[in-house]
Amino acid sequence: MNQALKKVKELSLLSIGLGILIAVVMTAANTYLGLYAGMTVSASIPAAVIAMAVLQGVLRRRSPQETNIVQTIASAGESLAAGVIFTVPALVIIGVWNDFQFWPTTLIAMIGGLLGVIFMIPLRKALIQDDKTLTYPEGVACASVIESGTSESRGGLSLIVSGLFVGAVVKFLSSGMKLLLPSVEFANRLGNRQFFFGFELSPALVAIGYIVRLEIAVLVFLGGAIAWFVGIPLLGTPEHLLGESSLDVAWALWDEKIRFVGVGSMIVAGMWSLISVRKGISSGLRSLKRAYTDRREAVHSTERDLGLVPMLIIFLLCLVMMFSLYEFLISSIELSLLTTGIMIVASFLFVAVSSYMVGLVGSSNNPVSGMAISALLGSAALFLFYGFVGESAILATLGVAAVVCCAACTAGDCSQDLKTGAILKTTPRSQQIGQIIGVVVPAAVIAPVLTLLHQEYVIGEGLRAPQAALFGRLTSAMFGAGDMPMDMLNWGFALGIFIIILDRILAASGIKFRLHLMPMAVGIYLPVTLAVPILFGGLIHFFVHRRDTKNEKLGESGVLASSGIIAGEALTGVFIAILSAASIPIQVKWLGLEPGSAVSIAVMGLVLFFLTKKAKS
Repeated sequence: MNQALKKVKELSLLSIGLGILIAVVMTAANTYLGLYAGMTVSASIPAAVIAMAVLQGVLRRRSPQETNIVQTIASAGESLAAGVIFTVPALVIIGVWNDFQFWPTTLIAMIGGLLGVIFMIPLRKALIQDDKTLTYPEGVACASVIESGTSESRGGLSLIVSGLFVGAVVKFLSSGMKLLLPSVEFANRLGNRQFFFGFELSPALVAIGYIVRLEIAVLVFLGGAIAWFVGIPLLGTPEHLLGESSLDVAWALWDEKIRFVGVGSMIVAGMWSLISVRKGISSGLRSLKRAYTDRREAVHSTERDLGLVPMLIIFLLCLVMMFSLYEFLISSIELSLLTTGIMIVASFLFVAVSSYMVGLVGSSNNPVSGMAISALLGSAALFLFYGFVGESAILATLGVAAVVCCAACTAGDCSQDLKTGAILKTTPRSQQIGQIIGVVVPAAVIAPVLTLLHQEYVIGEGLRAPQAALFGRLTSAMFGAGDMPMDMLNWGFALGIFIIILDRILAASGIKFRLHLMPMAVGIYLPVTLAVPILFGGLIHFFVHRRDTKNEKLGESGVLASSGIIAGEALTGVFIAILSAASIPIQVKWLGLEPGSAVSIAVMGLVLFFLTKKAKS
């Protein structure tokens, strides 16, 4: 390597340490956020801004490559949290586990993340470097932020900190001190029909809406409107709920009936996502074949990937550890062997799909939930075919889905990071080592955070964990340990197919707005109180930036402020759980103050004003 290349700092102790620190924080934050809202957000841009502020602003070390390593490690941990929380909590929700066991949870996260990294490596050249149709939008945006320089990073850090303060204060006043209502709800009965409206007092949900933008926010809200403004009134009031208040009836109808329409729609969305990306699957497999065919060619040092021997060692370690874990959980060598084989094949397949999809539509629209549902249904069908039933089959099925989800999430993030690296001339091998570090270390954080959150909020109730609750209910029903209202499930199937047909009509007509099924299905499955603030955030982004759509860097300030808000609320949620576990009282009952709707609405107004102002800056 020539002298010029030797001077470029990439993997340094500073970049690794800073990356791990941000990764641990973002992993804890995204664990809370995903359980609460059913969505997570990328840590790449906030991590890059923090890294620039420290490396360039404080230490005067201007190294885009070193900054890129920091965000690579940080975002790997964040994506891992998304993979775990969509699946593993299902084991606790349906009662197979009593708590979140540290080593099984950590190994599922670690092995899934490592498989996501090493399975994606052979696809890098074909997908990221050679395929010009794949844009990898988040990776390009992150590279733009890193290239923007020190002065902007200082302002960006200020935006993150101010957002963090707002999110933390509101969360502490509502969930901690109980001075604010966590949600504002109104319900009334007209005849036999229940009509409901409400919203959560959650700055993080508004920030999510800003980041995902108006189209996705509208789709989530449409799903909620179908469930709460149409479905619940149509059902009327059952006899066993006649003496209850309108609010209680509305929530009971959603819990017992309506949300299972969302379950049916999510299953259809998962299957449709596979059909939609069938070309991407074949493209990913062809890319893998070309990667090994071209391996004989001389590769410049700046284009060098992690070697085949380290990849093989990591793969074999993952194989042995996962088989041992399945054997420990299931206590059946035959079922463990079958489960391990299914897991490897499904992980490889969905890593290729995820790596292709994030390049095409971005990480926000990557149908990871659909991939996990497909893996769950496919593996459950195989287990049933071979005659496996009961708790061991449930463990095996969710064990496959959990690893596959972690692998797909990590591979998508890995692809975006490698695109950033390609633009900034960062050595792929250095980034891949960073991604491995960003998987292994934060994996150990997830189980303790899940345990704390479960003790304080009860996962599946206070924190609804929509995807995990869905997977748990599906798996229990398939293996005879539970049931579902099949009439509602069938309505969900029919609604999902109808929305797909309507979306195809919109596409054929050249209309830009699309009815993507998965966010609508999630909106049906979640309370509408979550969808309303998400819609507020999407509207803020639209109205603030509607005249400047050609500006590539548009909305960066709002994204950074939103990221701070999300981190502030999520980390405060974890902090409150720690205080509760330590039996430290933080409620202020001695003040004699009762939370009121008017104050909560006013606070939400201030949050909307804050985000609007920061988005315009």
